[in-house]
Order: sequence, then structure tokens, then C-alpha cells
Amino acid sequence: MVLDVHANEGRGLRHPEKAHRPDQPGAQKPDWIRVRAPGSAQWAATRKIVRDHKLVTVCEEAGCPNIGECWEKKHATFMIMGDTCTRACSFCNVRTGVPGALDPHEPAHIAEAVAELGLAHVVITSVDRDDLEDGGGGHFARVIAAVRTQSPQTTIEVLTPDFLRKAGALEKVVAAKPDVFNHNLETVASHYPSVRPGARYFHSMRLLQRVKELDPSMFTKSGIMLGLGEAHHEVLQLMDDLRSADVDFLTIGQYLQPTKKHHPVVSFPSPADFKALETIALAKGFLLVSASPLTRSSYHAAEDFAKLKANRAAQRLP
Repeated sequence: MVLDVHANEGRGLRHPEKAHRPDQPGAQKPDWIRVRAPGSAQWAATRKIVRDHKLVTVCEEAGCPNIGECWEKKHATFMIMGDTCTRACSFCNVRTGVPGALDPHEPAHIAEAVAELGLAHVVITSVDRDDLEDGGGGHFARVIAAVRTQSPQTTIEVLTPDFLRKAGALEKVVAAKPDVFNHNLETVASHYPSVRPGARYFHSMRLLQRVKELDPSMFTKSGIMLGLGEAHHEVLQLMDDLRSADVDFLTIGQYLQPTKKHHPVVSFPSPADFKALETIALAKGFLLVSASPLTRSSYHAAEDFAKLKANRAAQRLP
């Protein structure tokens, strides 16, 4: 059984749609997949701020291996619109089910937490909300506006769902002027039916392209995981597709299986393999590439945003 990892919630199964699947084999992690366990005083302080404002973070919900390092630096990635997703991706540890109503006070709570943490750069993501008419695009815009009002110097990065069949949702988010628009492809096109059954590869690609059409100055970003059984040539094709959509920043990380009911890990590419893909991607024209086994979408996001700006400025020099 896939039980809810959050204590005291009493909400039963975290992944009801996966409960009756056969267990998938667990792969032995190599030596380079090692992280420090969380528990420092700074980590605890960040956790208290998150709890005090009754916020959800993807750091916890997705079981991110970097939570100890990031929260020690007061870098938390906020997940808006609740903790329950309407999709059931085979790789993801976020709860699946019927979400509750949107919290009208959430934008204010997010803004207060950003100010209290003193964030120079904040990443805001969400669950998929296929139940909402605009997929949550308007709520993203309200959160961005609230953070801008309370912390005008803070730069904002959004990591959005695909807004599949939600006309006008993307336009609402782009109009709110985040500094970085991120939407993760997660895997290669051939794996969408098994890894992201509710999504469409070319729709996600078109979403990223459309951001640039709406606002050419906005940085765009996408990320994928390795270890799901993808072929090397498929990863290279994905890079070409992203460059055709004028995406600026690519992240590549290692897939880690959350439970035995999730998609199995097929391979653990070495750090040298990740470095080779980073070199190839940079040669294809990305402004920035972050590729390592522990790379995640919002890992070192503030530092990476500074690099993005610097690389664009250098590219424009005569």
C-alpha cells in the first residue's frame, strides 16, 4: 500500500490510483546519489515559517533530496492551489485525488512568507488543477501580484502545469510578468503515455514557445529526468525541440523512485554522462544548462537566475 507520508492528516492513501499496481523493483543507488539529512537550526526555522503560514512546498510533497541544503539557506519552493493533483503521473510523489477549493488568502500568505524568509528569488509551482476553468492561471497571477506588492525587489520564477485545454490560462500568467517561466517536459516524447499519461509532449513544447511569442524578454526554462528508459538520441531530439521553441535554460536530473508503486528507475547515468549532455546542450544554444544527478528545477534557482541574466547580457555585447 502507498500510505500518506504526512503524519496526523488522516487522509488515507496518498496515491489511490497506484495502490493496486504490482511493486516495481527498487534499484540500488550509486555512490554519487548521496545527500545530507535535514535537521539544522536554519532548516527548522524555514520549516516553522512554512508551517506558520500554512503553506505547501514541493520540497516536501515531491520528496526532494535537496531539501536539507535548500531549507538551510531559507530557499523553499512554494506549491500553490493545495497538495492534491488531478493528474496521476507515474513518477510523481504528489498526492492524487479531488482537490479542495482555492484558498483566497493563499496569495497573501505566500507574500508574507517570502518577505519573512527574505528571499531575493522565489520559485512558485503548483499541482495540476484540471478541475478549474482556467487551470489555476488566474491564481498564479494573484500570487505573483501579491509577492510583487510586498517584496518588489524579489525576482519570481514560476513552474506551471501545462494548462491543457485551458484557453487563456497561459496568457494570465505571462501578463503577471514573472521573471522566469518554467514548464518541465519531464521526459522524452515516447515516454509520455507511461510517464505523463495526462499530458501531451507537443502541447507542452508549444506552451513554452507561446511564452516567447507573448513576451520575448521573459526567460523560459524546462527540465527533464534521466533514468526512465529514454534513449540517448531521444534526449538530443528533445534538446532540439526546446531550442526550436527558443527555451533559454535546461535542467537535467536523475529520476529517483518515490515508492515501489511508482515507475522503476531503469538506469543511473554517471556524473560524467550528465556533464557530456550539458556540453552538448550548451553547444545547441541554451543560455544555461544545469545537469547533474541531484539537479532539480528549483535547485540553486537564485544563483542560476543571476547566471541567466549575465549570459544574455554577454550574448548581446558587440
